[in-house]
Amino acid sequence: MTGEELKTLSKKYVLQSWSKQAATNPIPVERTDGIYFYDYDGKRYTDMSSQLVNMNLGFNNPDIVKAIEKQAEKFCFVGPSYAVESRARLAKMIVDLLPESFGKIFFTNAGADANENAVKIARMFTGRNKIFSRYRSYHGSSFGAGNLTGEPRRYALEPGIPGFVKFFDPYLYRAPINFESEEAATRYYLDRLKEQIIYEPPDQEAAIVMEKVTGTNAIIIQPKGYLPGVRKICDEFGILMICDEVMAGWGRTGKMFAFENFDVVPDIVTFAKGVTCGYVQLGGVAVSSKVAKYFDDHLLSCGLTYSGHPLACAAGVACVNYYEKAGILDNVQKTGKILGKKLEEMKEKHSSVGDVRYIGLFSAVELVKDKVTKEPLVPYGRDPEETMGKIIGLLRQEGFMTYSHENMIFVCPPLIISEEQLLEELEKLDKVLAVVDSDFLS
Repeated sequence: MTGEELKTLSKKYVLQSWSKQAATNPIPVERTDGIYFYDYDGKRYTDMSSQLVNMNLGFNNPDIVKAIEKQAEKFCFVGPSYAVESRARLAKMIVDLLPESFGKIFFTNAGADANENAVKIARMFTGRNKIFSRYRSYHGSSFGAGNLTGEPRRYALEPGIPGFVKFFDPYLYRAPINFESEEAATRYYLDRLKEQIIYEPPDQEAAIVMEKVTGTNAIIIQPKGYLPGVRKICDEFGILMICDEVMAGWGRTGKMFAFENFDVVPDIVTFAKGVTCGYVQLGGVAVSSKVAKYFDDHLLSCGLTYSGHPLACAAGVACVNYYEKAGILDNVQKTGKILGKKLEEMKEKHSSVGDVRYIGLFSAVELVKDKVTKEPLVPYGRDPEETMGKIIGLLRQEGFMTYSHENMIFVCPPLIISEEQLLEELEKLDKVLAVVDSDFLS
């Protein structure tokens, strides 16, 4: 099959996510290698978004491939009620990576159902109904996770499920108040959150769900003291803190889990993506020993046919081992400093760049029409001229493959990227931003 034949077949029979189907233009991928993939004409593309911020270890990692093959030769599947070596080993490995307060893992298929099951567990454990999450958040697009989500992708699910409450993020670049310090911003947002909790009221609130570093909704990094403050509020009112580590976890921020950057310990952690790096899909819910013990004599009303799929767990064991074996966290910290420095230079250089935010290899470039007014390049929830699609198209022409959301360009390369590879790709981004400056600001 030629590349054009493959593209035609795909467009005819496959519904593509988050797209007007007539406008889709999928790249036919013939082969992959490390941080690169190639089309049928031999053109090389660099994966600067780790696909959907999940392929942390790149393509064709031999350790992961061999682990899947070995498990497949043994057996591919038995149900979740049976004891399987890869499942049990991976569960222990994940618990060992988390704080001492954690006890058990419930495996899911991906991040959305990890978040849905975390909500169920929180409601069962507390006997309460309401769940708090933030407006600038994405926790999945299934019905439950989509109601947990705060950004515009929830609109198609409304009217929504009762009991989901949204609150505002400390998004300091777009804060309505010019705070004198991060600490002042923290006090303001914590006061507002506590006030809202009291109004709901607290004895109906099961959990607060947060990405510790907001992912697709702008790479928002919390101000100093904010997350410990939320932890204190949770403890005051008996509310569980659920940390969504689906995107920010598994080394992306330079720590194995993003919450480790902020001196806070959640009660429940959800994960997916980087646990298997996309080789086989897997997600999960990690719960504290206190929560786990509750289900010793209470029914865990959660179940999935493929919970802890043996092939996926085998891939997970190989991934976790490789993170340590290859010194991935060290590489993220080293290359992350270079990424941050270069993004700051682009912010100073380009009139279209309003802000850059980064931690580890987790970063976004926020595009604006005017640096003084901070007017976004495209309005919130809309892009009538498909401006961001055109910009991503320019990057695609350069072989720099990433995606956009709202007025953000995401730079989240595989965690195996070298300094030389990173610098080469950032030159392409710099080139395209110059075109944005000259052609897209009006």
